[in-house]
Amino acid sequence: MEVAAWPGRVGPAGPSGLLPAREQMAVSLGWHIVLACFGVAFPAMIFVLHRRGLVRGDPIALDLARRWAKVSAVLFAIGAVSGTVLSFEMGLLWPGLMGRFGDVLGLPFALEGLSFFVEATFLGIYLYGRGRMPARRHLLMLVPMGAAGVVGTFCVVSVNAWMNGPTGFRLVDGRVTDVHPWRAMFNDGVWLEFAHMWVGAFMVVGFLVSGVYAAGMLRGRRDTHHRLGFSVPFTFASVAAVLQPVIGHILGLRLGTTQPAKVAAFELATTTERPSPLRLGGVLIDGKVRGAIEIPRLGSIIARNSLTKPVAGLDTFPAADRPPANITHLAFQSMVGIGTLLAGAVLIHWVARRRGHDLTERRWFLRFAVAAGPMAVAALEAGWIATEVGRQPWTVWHVLRTTDAAGDNPHLWWVFATVFFVYAAMTAGAWMVLRSMARRWRAGEHDLPSPYGPGSAISAGHRS
Repeated sequence: MEVAAWPGRVGPAGPSGLLPAREQMAVSLGWHIVLACFGVAFPAMIFVLHRRGLVRGDPIALDLARRWAKVSAVLFAIGAVSGTVLSFEMGLLWPGLMGRFGDVLGLPFALEGLSFFVEATFLGIYLYGRGRMPARRHLLMLVPMGAAGVVGTFCVVSVNAWMNGPTGFRLVDGRVTDVHPWRAMFNDGVWLEFAHMWVGAFMVVGFLVSGVYAAGMLRGRRDTHHRLGFSVPFTFASVAAVLQPVIGHILGLRLGTTQPAKVAAFELATTTERPSPLRLGGVLIDGKVRGAIEIPRLGSIIARNSLTKPVAGLDTFPAADRPPANITHLAFQSMVGIGTLLAGAVLIHWVARRRGHDLTERRWFLRFAVAAGPMAVAALEAGWIATEVGRQPWTVWHVLRTTDAAGDNPHLWWVFATVFFVYAAMTAGAWMVLRSMARRWRAGEHDLPSPYGPGSAISAGHRS
């Protein structure tokens, strides 16, 4: 659906609330997105372990599933706080967006709230249902819990995909009319963007969790508990790491036609080139690319799936419609570089394993596995920076500029400072709680109370 641009301000100057809104949204989203990954991927990993425990009568797998469920509850509780903060921030920081397009975006936000409710309900049933229902029914409680996490993430991603490719409404005389919320939610870009995020969530959680057990193995804890705790999430992460470049490439090809200015910033292409090289690193200074290593034709292959097709340069777009090239380019290359490194590492691991070599016996590989989790988080953050900064100066692509979405509230810096303090406190609190749980488990307290409900009495009954 073709829509006209909002008749607002044009140019880099913005209202006094623009910069604090950008900073606060970057911190809030960058923090929350990591927790959202656990809601998507962790239930599937717990399900695999729990099922293995039931089918094979494996007490170590059951113990790991029980521990991970309690970790999941802690992260869910913190994510609930950060997600609630975000829901308020959308209206506070971007009144020009939510005030005008609330009818368009209301449906996915409402469904995301419903999904959150379902996820919380079944997480509670799973945590407190152990020993109170048949074992296989207890296992199945993970299915709606995981599905709700995926649906909730889909709803949020659909809003972002809509901002990158708005549809489902018309602008008539500056008024939003003919609203079709379902069409807006299931816009043309949502499936690829969701697939990219969904697979990325398994990379983040898989590498982070396996890294915890790799760290334990580096300290000499090479028992079955640590090996199983490493292998299950690492397997999930391996599949995701190999799939992600394929999905990312298909998504990039679509951007070549829907958001060519963003692709030009990805490639740091100042002028249209045929064929286009891939520029590794480098920055744009005074209109010239400095310090980049050029690989001939590879830019055309990545952006157009061709050895000869051109990539549009930044000079083909009006100066007021160009994204910040350096941030977009470096964020994109960080995401691709880290993703390629992780995909290569897991392929080496599995090829070596097939040939009879167990790389988990090598300390260098375990050190890499420990680092892989933070690297996956960095790739996730870089990917979202490339997406969001690359869309600028538009909040809604070619419809609403960011300067028109922000408000004139100069006191938002105080709100930002408060939110930053709250998030820092939540980070410290989560770290202390998880460290405390790990220490007590290592000390032999296998039945920590579910946070923080029925305690050892129920657990003891379950064992009997």
